[in-house]
Amino acid sequence: RHLGRAGVRASILRIPGIYATDREGGTPEARLRKGTPVLAAQDDVYTNHIHADDLARACLAALWRGRPQRVYNASDVSEMKMGDYFDLAADLYGLPRPPRVPRSTAQEALPVMLLSFMSESRRLDNGRLLGELGLRLRYPTVATGLRA
Repeated sequence: RHLGRAGVRASILRIPGIYATDREGGTPEARLRKGTPVLAAQDDVYTNHIHADDLARACLAALWRGRPQRVYNASDVSEMKMGDYFDLAADLYGLPRPPRVPRSTAQEALPVMLLSFMSESRRLDNGRLLGELGLRLRYPTVATGLRA
């Protein structure tokens, strides 16, 4: 934004969890294979995702059609909690669903960094991305993106 105030045309993309089935570590498969727990349903948090290919297309759209100083939430249209995301991935990969743990005992079962991530709950509105930038997502939901 400082650059924008100095006269440089800049758009800002707010990017959530990026995934891609064709990239090493680009899916939750490794975490599922380790059996890393997720929060119990009553403690679970909302999460947002975007497929790496759609993110690349969003960057180009913002470069060419983005309004100066405008913030765009670069996410798909999925509205899901983190545990549901991992359950979906486990079902698609034919792996066991991750165990659920209450937040009160999560610090013993989860790495600090992961626990920190699980303390944020956001539901992003991507209306500007789709409307103003005219972006059509190839993978509009996590389910379509993970199946690709």
